[in-house]
Amino acid sequence: MVGDRLRRAVMRWGIPVPLVLLAVMASEVAGQPGAELSPDRVAVLQFENVSGVAADEWLGAGIAESVAAGLNGGAGGARVEGGSLRGAMRIQARVPEASAEEEGAVAAGRRLGVRWVVTGAYQRHADQLRLTARILDVSTAAAVGAVTVDGAMGEFFALQDRLVAALTPVVTDAMRVGAGTDLAFETPRPLDLPTELTPSPEEVETRSETTGLVDGAQVRVPAMPQDPGRDQGGSDGPPAPVPPAVITRDADGRATVRAVRVEEALRLDGELDESVYLAVPAITDFVQQAPVEGAPATEQTEVWVLFDEQNLYVSAKMSESIPPSAWIANEMRRDSFQLFQNDTFWVILDTFHDGRNGVGFFANPLGGFTDFAFANEGNPNLDWNPVWNVRSGRFEGGWTLEMAIPFRSLRYRPGEEQVWGVQFRRGMATKNESAYLTPIPISTGQAGVFRVSEAADLVGLELPGASKNLEIKPYGIAGVSTNLTANPPTRNAADGNAGIDVKYGITQNLTADFTYNTDFAQVEVDEQQVNLTRFSLFFPEKREFFLEGAGIFAFARGAQVGGFYTALRRPGGAGFLGGGNAPTLFYSRRIGLQDGAVVPIVGGGRVTGKIGAFDVGLLNIQTDEEATAAAVGTNFGVVRVKRDILRRGSVGGIFTNRSLSQFGDGASQAYGVDATFSFFDDLSVVSYLSKTNTPEHSDKNTSYQGKLEYGGDRYGFQADHLLVEDNFIPEMGFLRRDNFRRTYTTARFSPRPRSLEAIRQVRFEGGFDYIEAADTGAVQTRQSQFGILAEFENGDQAGISVADNYEFLSREFTPGPGVVLPVGGYGFQDLEMTYQAGPRRFITGNFMARVGEYFSGTIRSVGFMRTRLSLTDRFSLEPSISLNWIDTPSGAFRTDLVVSRVNYSFTPRMFFSGLTQFNSASNTLSNNLRLRWEYSPGSEVFVVYTEDRETNPLMPDRYTDLRNRGFVVKVNRLLRF
Repeated sequence: MVGDRLRRAVMRWGIPVPLVLLAVMASEVAGQPGAELSPDRVAVLQFENVSGVAADEWLGAGIAESVAAGLNGGAGGARVEGGSLRGAMRIQARVPEASAEEEGAVAAGRRLGVRWVVTGAYQRHADQLRLTARILDVSTAAAVGAVTVDGAMGEFFALQDRLVAALTPVVTDAMRVGAGTDLAFETPRPLDLPTELTPSPEEVETRSETTGLVDGAQVRVPAMPQDPGRDQGGSDGPPAPVPPAVITRDADGRATVRAVRVEEALRLDGELDESVYLAVPAITDFVQQAPVEGAPATEQTEVWVLFDEQNLYVSAKMSESIPPSAWIANEMRRDSFQLFQNDTFWVILDTFHDGRNGVGFFANPLGGFTDFAFANEGNPNLDWNPVWNVRSGRFEGGWTLEMAIPFRSLRYRPGEEQVWGVQFRRGMATKNESAYLTPIPISTGQAGVFRVSEAADLVGLELPGASKNLEIKPYGIAGVSTNLTANPPTRNAADGNAGIDVKYGITQNLTADFTYNTDFAQVEVDEQQVNLTRFSLFFPEKREFFLEGAGIFAFARGAQVGGFYTALRRPGGAGFLGGGNAPTLFYSRRIGLQDGAVVPIVGGGRVTGKIGAFDVGLLNIQTDEEATAAAVGTNFGVVRVKRDILRRGSVGGIFTNRSLSQFGDGASQAYGVDATFSFFDDLSVVSYLSKTNTPEHSDKNTSYQGKLEYGGDRYGFQADHLLVEDNFIPEMGFLRRDNFRRTYTTARFSPRPRSLEAIRQVRFEGGFDYIEAADTGAVQTRQSQFGILAEFENGDQAGISVADNYEFLSREFTPGPGVVLPVGGYGFQDLEMTYQAGPRRFITGNFMARVGEYFSGTIRSVGFMRTRLSLTDRFSLEPSISLNWIDTPSGAFRTDLVVSRVNYSFTPRMFFSGLTQFNSASNTLSNNLRLRWEYSPGSEVFVVYTEDRETNPLMPDRYTDLRNRGFVVKVNRLLRF
């Protein structure tokens, strides 16, 4: 009976009877259904031929026979003295539960009545061979140990001995613990290996291990690095996938992804036709963030992560159930904001694996692409432009892409083998759906792309060793200009210049940048803004030299714990790009710009990067004189240090120095300490304490803030207290207002109504803002708001908000020509309505209408912002209009701002853009026409024409007078050594 039952079970699994050897023969009772599993019996099943080479089928029988014989003589308490652990051998201390493929092996063990089953596989490539064995606990279907050995095919019999020597203590330990305590190995646990059989660091060879795969693909599987934990760049996710698998997941949805090495560089054409895509399994099973959190994505996405000596490759295949005519893909320009509204595929990399900072790359079906860097799981720098490449393609039923990201374009920890964080995002604008590789809270909204603490672990990379990593980027510029506002005026003055930028990799994670005779003529001009308040406007930095690593210098900027949109008007013009009421201690636009004039930059340098758990940023820039702005040669210096603590927190300090103050004789400084913490999914704490040292302003020079924010999906809350004293003057920073103490709080209720199919979410939000003078305590601003915002399933949004305002003017305020508001207190109310057309619309953008009171008068405003008409895939118009009618007892005025942008893309790297702006407040009309051609990655040609006129287009006072204009051609060339 035992023989018949055993024979039938073995034949069911296709394993010859001689290849199953029981350490102690099973009894007849052991095989009965429901019988107890013998804890001292082991079954060895034939090893699987993963490579699929028919000529190697005999290897599986030989390995199984050797393992069975070895365990029969060594397991069950006997100690194995022989067997060298030197060479390319790795013993995994933790392994995952049994995979679906191992369920058959567990079933066979149950039929045989044994507690333990050894199963394994072998892979061959050329003369290299890998043997992998696993011990399974049949009672729990859990894998409790695994061993991998590698070597040459000519050492096959020695490899078997080494496999047995390494496997024996694993099996012995499992049997000893299981029999003594009947312990169920439900979760991975460290294996208690005998000391004499545990390899020392010198005995474990860390070189790459070669593995063959099918269809002739030249790929290699590297050894897994020792993993110190996420806070030191290591992993806290599930164990690394055992080849040929490329992903493992745990019960919480966390994942570990294995990168696969390719011997030849991929042909970057967007067509996934190389044999490696058949040989390497795809990474799949994306989960929705929205609209149904945690549900499987409605469309299939397949991803491959590959690498060679120079590049990290990420390829993806996006299936679509709708025809291409219904896809939302209407932008081709690099770095266009419109790409965020398209169907896209994203790659997010946490190269330091600190769960805080990262970089992102994404593209759409047209090949349009963009990139960004971010810090503290937020605060994105959208103007960061590294060297990389991407190509998109199409197939019947979807679209594809291939990315090549040079390792030299990234910053990461030292060492050839390490762990990164990686996240993939599929944006389906047509369905208003977002899906990720690992679960992302729906409460984070669009900011979910920054949540790298939830990213998968990326293992298996073999990064290039240390090199010079030197980049030199010289430029030349020539042009002609007219400036009739200068003294004396100039007409058609020709000019030429040259300069150079140098980047040097001090280490793999620390970079030095140097610049000489810096010129920013190619930078697009700022879009003008209507300012009806008495405070300063914030404009973002666009100059390339200041962009890379800009997040390191950010001070007191915590993680983004919620989506970008709100039912309330953002206080103080705040947004996720900055410019709120809280001071900015380092604002790089203070360097090289003064009173609207460009100040020449002689040169300078900076060092940015990461040293262990510390972010480090050093900057020193020297500017020259500029007569029109009354600027004198000045030195600017910044030191920033920040340390990671806990899982998602940091503490740091900053020091800035300006050699010549604008407020008195001598230098001025600012210094401060900050702390940011993020707890759970949605709770954030930000605080700082800062002082300034400005000539003739030595007291009342303190600022501090404490902010608590909970950004859950259904409920939200924020409490913020901020102090800025009268003489707090950060001359290298940005300060919207001074001498105030602010208390601000908001509360939100945002249900997702199931009974309203067209509405995805409704936000009910209330806020209270109270600002008083820091020195006297007199109320300066008091505002109460209540707003409702509905997000529709098609991506549209509609909202309405009401505000009750109080403003005290301590001095006269002139909001417009001929209108002067006297000193005193003013109470007024207004109502604002907004509508945002989603990406499905032919015309997209934001509409705003405002009516009500304005100080002692009335206001009516209408605006269209970020409006876009996609006429073709390459040609688009982006008009923006702001019309404001204000009537007060001291007079009435109207201010109009019309901004029109024209875009035409020849390719994703070559495009023309024209920006025309008319501002009735200053009666100015300006044009900025710009052709950008990135003729080689990192190397560019710019052709720019600018013109500024004082004009009045209306009869009967129509006129136009030229103020200045210029035409320049700039060429730069990136040289990498």
